[in-house]
Amino acid sequence: MRKSSIAGAVVALTLATAAPAFAGNPPGTASAGSADFAKSGQTFKVAPLAVCDVNPDAAGTVSGSSAAVSRTGLAIGETSSTCTTEMVDPAKFLTRTTSVAKGAGFDLSALAGLSGGLKGPRLKIGEWSITCTADEKSTSAGWELKAMSGWTGLPKEIKPGYVHDIVGKNGTVLAKAKFTDTVLPQPNDGSISMTLLKITFEPSSGYTGSITVGTVACSPTP
Repeated sequence: MRKSSIAGAVVALTLATAAPAFAGNPPGTASAGSADFAKSGQTFKVAPLAVCDVNPDAAGTVSGSSAAVSRTGLAIGETSSTCTTEMVDPAKFLTRTTSVAKGAGFDLSALAGLSGGLKGPRLKIGEWSITCTADEKSTSAGWELKAMSGWTGLPKEIKPGYVHDIVGKNGTVLAKAKFTDTVLPQPNDGSISMTLLKITFEPSSGYTGSITVGTVACSPTP
């Protein structure tokens, strides 16, 4: 099954008063993904890819990038990120931040390598992006996934926190994929964090651990 493109956004969080001095999330951060999974005592790790962090004290852009990586059962193409601080009103010292992570060429073949009825799908994502935007009153997060294949049964509209079962030929659930997992601190301080996709292996697959695709977080600007 191939989908050309799916996208979404989380409604901005509006603050009635000024942002608190210490928010539950950083000013702005982004990463294209990471992985930590294992099978039969062999561990496969991918450190956080293309990480960037907003500099809240100066206008400008901080960039991150990572070369393509390959592990047994997993390949990820080149990834990049930008964390930008923009001066909106110098007289009032008002700023806006935008944290973005992008990637291409995600290919999870680990489950397709299982034998017999447990043989699972080969999961691909051609491109993905995730964004967190903040100003002095609000934060919002958005995302996009392109050229997906192997995701049989995925709905046309993905709601925040949607969990998709990844199954083998015999119907056994091999892993669970959680899309657009959004966390709002309690009490609500106006900040937000989002993980675009997290694949967690089930014991039936013979694998343990998880793979993450795209994370961002941001807080209202001072």
